[in-house]
Amino acid sequence: MLDPDLLRAFVAVADHGSFTRGAAALNRTQSAVSMQVQRLEGAIGAAVLDRSRRGLRLTPAGEVLLGYARRILSVSAEAMGRLRDLQVEGVVRLGVMEDYGTRLVPPLLAGFAAAHPRIQVEMVTGLTTPMLPRLGERFDLVLAMHAAGDGGGTFLRREQAVWAAGREISVEVGDEGPLPLALYPQGCLFRAWAMASLDAAGRPWRLAFVSHSLAAVTAIAAQGLAVTVVKAGLLPPELRRLSDRDGLPPLPEADIRLHRAPGLSPAGELLARHLADGLTLPEDGAGA
Repeated sequence: MLDPDLLRAFVAVADHGSFTRGAAALNRTQSAVSMQVQRLEGAIGAAVLDRSRRGLRLTPAGEVLLGYARRILSVSAEAMGRLRDLQVEGVVRLGVMEDYGTRLVPPLLAGFAAAHPRIQVEMVTGLTTPMLPRLGERFDLVLAMHAAGDGGGTFLRREQAVWAAGREISVEVGDEGPLPLALYPQGCLFRAWAMASLDAAGRPWRLAFVSHSLAAVTAIAAQGLAVTVVKAGLLPPELRRLSDRDGLPPLPEADIRLHRAPGLSPAGELLARHLADGLTLPEDGAGA
């Protein structure tokens, strides 16, 4: 068996090219490190370092061992880190948009719960704009939507806002009458964009349905009673995407960003990293 302490001493000396500098990096005496390397050489039955007047060099055996030593130490550190993470416990309060909270985040939470059984996650879905001022008071993490290029937090992905209507029964978007809209209440970025883009295009509109519920808004649009706005990457299967060919103006892109409360707990940091790993996409084309 290869003792990790002996391997650590060998790697330190090899990396620094000197017993003196290697010992200093490990905060040990030179004689102690020299003895550890000698013990390692005795264990494998071969010299790993060539101590000559020209300096310190790896022997053929040392060159082979160095790669294995790095991998062994790396895996050992990873294992210890995972075991420490398993001991972390606490409650993390997460705020998230409803479409993400019903479709993208639950599978990630299932994996997180399996890896961190002592951490409880309390998730609230809805408009994230009013959640952000309560970061640190009511929420530890908020997964929020911003206009592209705006907002703080950690960028995860970019989503394209698109018009959508029912697949089978749809409103006649080309009619000259006011376009019926099914949208979220005030504070929703998509609501503001829909109204502003239609106004700029000179297209009359009316609010036919307003709800905090994504399912309700989608159901109204699916029945052909109104047009709504959704993320292209999360287009509900019962809706179809509309475009300028349907007489509707283009909509902007949105950034999805993860916001952390100040002084976030270790449990919160673990969840933040897990969500970021699961949701991050390149900035140039996520949900378009």
